[in-house]
Amino acid sequence: MEHVINRVLKAFELTADFYSFIPEAGLALAILGAPSNRIGEQAWCIVGARESYLAALKSGSWKGFSCSLQDCFDKRLILNKLEQTALDLIELVRTSTAEELNIGLLLALLEHEVQHHGQLIRYAYANRLGFPNSWSARYSV
Repeated sequence: MEHVINRVLKAFELTADFYSFIPEAGLALAILGAPSNRIGEQAWCIVGARESYLAALKSGSWKGFSCSLQDCFDKRLILNKLEQTALDLIELVRTSTAEELNIGLLLALLEHEVQHHGQLIRYAYANRLGFPNSWSARYSV
């Protein structure tokens, strides 16, 4: 269980590194010629999934998707939400036993986060944004 939790937290850290690295104007970028939303809207989905999976982990079952991020083009707000959801997971882990935590929900959260990493790699390449060092080390980009 500890290994899974550490992987989730590492994925969270990588996401924060990416959004810290890109310029705020990058949040409005999409992949031209492809049906895509914008990089900031990817953050909305990431934050919403984190909040929704954390609620499910607390209650023991999925309660639906919701997102408190109101402006997905404000870098400061995105970074604050990413930090808060990481702290919320740490708090949940600290106050729960391994038996209380649903490994399936934790793995689904990890899968979702990493799936967005793949999408963000495509966005960064398409828009020539580059990558933070942590991404170059993790994903050989």
